[in-house]
Amino acid sequence: MDFNLKDILDFLHSAARSVGAEVTSPWFYFQLGLVLAGAGIAFAVSALIQSRIDTTSLATRWPLLLRRTVRVLVGSAWVAVFAALMVLTRNVMVLATWPSRSYLIMIAAKLAFAWLIIRLVASGIHNSLVVRVVSVGAFLVAALSIVGQLDPVIDALDSVAITLGGLRLTPLLLIKLGVLLILALWLTNVVSNFAESRITQSGDLTPSLQVLLVKMIRVGLMIFAVAVALSAVGINLSALAIFSGAAGVGIGFGLQKIVANFISGIILLVDKSVKPGDLVTIGDNSGRISAMNTRYISVAAGDGREFLIPNEDLITQKVTNWTYTDKNTLVKVNFATNYDADPRLVCKLAIDIAASAPRALKAKPPGCLLTEFTDAGMKFSLTFWIADPDGMDGVKSEVMLSLWDAFKREGIHVPYPVREIRVRGGVLPVETTVESST
Repeated sequence: MDFNLKDILDFLHSAARSVGAEVTSPWFYFQLGLVLAGAGIAFAVSALIQSRIDTTSLATRWPLLLRRTVRVLVGSAWVAVFAALMVLTRNVMVLATWPSRSYLIMIAAKLAFAWLIIRLVASGIHNSLVVRVVSVGAFLVAALSIVGQLDPVIDALDSVAITLGGLRLTPLLLIKLGVLLILALWLTNVVSNFAESRITQSGDLTPSLQVLLVKMIRVGLMIFAVAVALSAVGINLSALAIFSGAAGVGIGFGLQKIVANFISGIILLVDKSVKPGDLVTIGDNSGRISAMNTRYISVAAGDGREFLIPNEDLITQKVTNWTYTDKNTLVKVNFATNYDADPRLVCKLAIDIAASAPRALKAKPPGCLLTEFTDAGMKFSLTFWIADPDGMDGVKSEVMLSLWDAFKREGIHVPYPVREIRVRGGVLPVETTVESST
């Protein structure tokens, strides 16, 4: 670490002397009183303006840029009023006395105008956090420039340094790098969002290919933005070679799951095994894929829940894709009857009911099989096809309800266990028998 302590102390000492000299002057307190009075008047006028003007209804049909300008001006009305009052007070003071006795009022006016301009420029940014960071940072730079302390502060920030290999890190360098990175990443987000909107509107690309192209563009632009920001502040990328080994170790130990999910996501997009809109079952979770991200896929269950499943699980676990090659889905309904029923009549009733279902495919006729003779009765399996797996449980329920109504009408009974307990002479032994209900 190298820094010039003497220069920093000299800067602080000179700043303290100038502040002390100004504070002892009676004109300083006179100007401060005028500034505070102007701020009070500005807040009162701003409250009156905001209560009388509805920006939503006023600027409904205006151009976007004009609407933003009006909203900023109304929202920051106290700043505009305060700046105007300070300029007017400054002119009066210049005419009445020496210009040096109104310097504080002029500084207040310049600061107010600077903040108003910054708010107007930052109104085009939609992220509230970025707006705050940009506004505060720009205002600090403007304030230091207005009071004439920007160059000394820059020199002080550049005098403290840490040298790592061939890289000299200073607070000034880190601030410049942070500002450039924010700007570069914001531009990257704007460009990638534009590219995404154009890609998703293309009907010639499959959903998987659209997601893959969007991710590649985002990652490529991000890497390019970081490289440009580092080069702009004078950091040679080769000087970062000392950190590559540590980054490799970190990826090998701490970030291996993140890297595995990222690579798995690329594989899923390339092989098209799943894509947005597919109906899948992964373990106990079923639903339709709503989004494919770098680390996970989002599966909407249909009941308001969304499962976030890591991409690696789709590579290593069994996945049922109901719409992989064909959306046609086979629905199976298992049921049973007692031995008093005619199995041929049961199969005919079941086939007729399935064929009359609204969503059953007419091109693929349903089928019914007698699958097993059991102690309780006969078991059947009814199968029929529907065009889309969405709502399969509802279709199955409707068919089973129709079967129940048909069985009631034809006198066909569904077997269920009946237990009979007999107690002889108050003795504890219990005899249990299972009979089929007729």
